[in-house]
Amino acid sequence: MESATTSAVTELRKTALNAVHRRLGARMVNFGGWDMPVEYPATGGLVAEHKAVRNGVGVFDVSHMGDIRIRSGRVPGGALAAVQHLSMNDASKLAIGQAHYSAMLYPSGTFVDDVVVHRLGDDDYLLVINAGTREKDIQWVRENTRGFDCVVEELSDAYTQLAIQGPRAVDVLQKLTDAHLAPIKNYWFTHGNVCGLPNTLIARTGYTGEDGFEIYVPSDGATSAAVWDAVMNAGREFGILPCGLGARNTLRLEAKMALYGHEISETINVWEAGLERYAKMDKPEFIGREALLAAKAAGITRTLVGLEMIDRGIGRDGYGCCSDSGSAIGMITSGSPSPTLGKNIALAYVPPAMFAIGTTVFVEIRGQRVKAQVVLTPFYKRPKRPSASGKEPS
Repeated sequence: MESATTSAVTELRKTALNAVHRRLGARMVNFGGWDMPVEYPATGGLVAEHKAVRNGVGVFDVSHMGDIRIRSGRVPGGALAAVQHLSMNDASKLAIGQAHYSAMLYPSGTFVDDVVVHRLGDDDYLLVINAGTREKDIQWVRENTRGFDCVVEELSDAYTQLAIQGPRAVDVLQKLTDAHLAPIKNYWFTHGNVCGLPNTLIARTGYTGEDGFEIYVPSDGATSAAVWDAVMNAGREFGILPCGLGARNTLRLEAKMALYGHEISETINVWEAGLERYAKMDKPEFIGREALLAAKAAGITRTLVGLEMIDRGIGRDGYGCCSDSGSAIGMITSGSPSPTLGKNIALAYVPPAMFAIGTTVFVEIRGQRVKAQVVLTPFYKRPKRPSASGKEPS
């Protein structure tokens, strides 16, 4: 999570729900140039928000995320060709109404950004991008689709995006929509009437490691506030809480979901990040593919592992890691207490020789070497829960 800076709030971008967050007493921070809520102290703060998502339901304003639509130009097929060129996953395998995790890479095989690609129609795709890289990503997409017969539209400011997350998210949202949500699988989406708004995109996606939905509604202030209030009212019986960036960070860390600028960046490649399952090397071409082939042949010098602190201390972002002899071996990319596990956890890059579960790693915290060990990741996996029929989902 990006830390607050000294920029004046008046210089920061604001989502359509900014006044709502302030009315709720949110603690606001500068997050990638946006004035965003980090937590809501009046309703319990970060830990309460985190636990609400794990055990019930929470709602996040994620309208700072960017949206890029790539659709057919003169002849169908141009949009798919462009998306295939831009991203490492195989968009040709997506059905209409399906989404997948992917990334845009530099020619060096390192990350421009990670993205979620939605197939809206026959030759029509929506890329959801990160807030802090929005301008860079849009420029990258425009520059690298010039040779393709497609239309690129930036829709980032057209939508207010709400993430309704947790095991009771489906119960909350079902009260507000005529779309039948139960059959929608993870990383699939539909369109339906939500709070009286027709043709609303409803995606079973999220960044918390829990079940949940993301909805896209018009970004005017009145509509955005009305939908937020409707979601909160619908979730009251399930203990819904408004959630900020703090809980979003601890939730995604427990689930080992990458954060740009931390686990992935312009200096980290796909193999190092452990995201090779999303890089479809059997595709004939995509930006960064040749560099990835070369990097795989050369072998990696660092790999991402999960750490659990053994001694007292919290391994924070940027803290160095060392061996038992005191030699520097790597660095923590993300770290915090885990509200779910009751332990201090972290992600770190270390040499491949230290990848094995149980390996001892020392974290340098305020001049002290604090003992940690490599553990299995993700730190948390959501349990299988009975479906509406009472049977365990397959």
